Amino acid sequence: MDLILFGPPGAGKGTQAQRLFAAYGTPQISTGDILRQAVKAGTPLGLQARPLMETGKLVPDGLVIGIVQERLQRPDCREGFVLDGFPRTVAQAEALDAMLATLGRRIDHVLSLEVPLETVVQRLSGRRSCPKDGRVYHVTEASPRSPGVCDVCGTALTHRPDDQEDVVRARQVTYRRDTEPVKAFYGRRGILRVVDGTGTLDEVFGRIQSVLGRR
Repeated sequence: MDLILFGPPGAGKGTQAQRLFAAYGTPQISTGDILRQAVKAGTPLGLQARPLMETGKLVPDGLVIGIVQERLQRPDCREGFVLDGFPRTVAQAEALDAMLATLGRRIDHVLSLEVPLETVVQRLSGRRSCPKDGRVYHVTEASPRSPGVCDVCGTALTHRPDDQEDVVRARQVTYRRDTEPVKAFYGRRGILRVVDGTGTLDEVFGRIQSVLGRR
């Protein structure tokens, strides 16, 4: 089962991708993660991407597709995969289709986790992080025992710049603007599945299972 998982920042894509892996063994593939891994491993494609990433430049679509192809050819992807947040443009989606065709594969489902704007703003703007051990808290949903202090190491929690409300709202606008054409692309192919991303983690995962016919 080859899947794409869409959703705005704060929709819970990463958590649900991990649950899909635990339930079905379909590995989560994040292009950012595999780019960093390719650079670290010193693969030919990673060596091409490294100078671009180190100077803050965008990695060209062709190079990203090549790195995704390299990742999909590993044994753990034989029975399926979950692409997390990729492709992000119609050009990337078309390139992904062509690349998968060379491997004799195709995308089975595109799952779009739909969450209201104000819900994701509340989720992200309320996060607080420990700069020492990386633990993440939330001011209302997962607050530390002592306000503003990490439960484990006692370090003062910080509010990351990308979790500031104005930044969160700007990221949401960008996401919704850029991904609508991609969702329409897959909608025309009849493989887009809209999933309500609100509620508990179990409720959302139950909806995903129902859409996939895997309950």
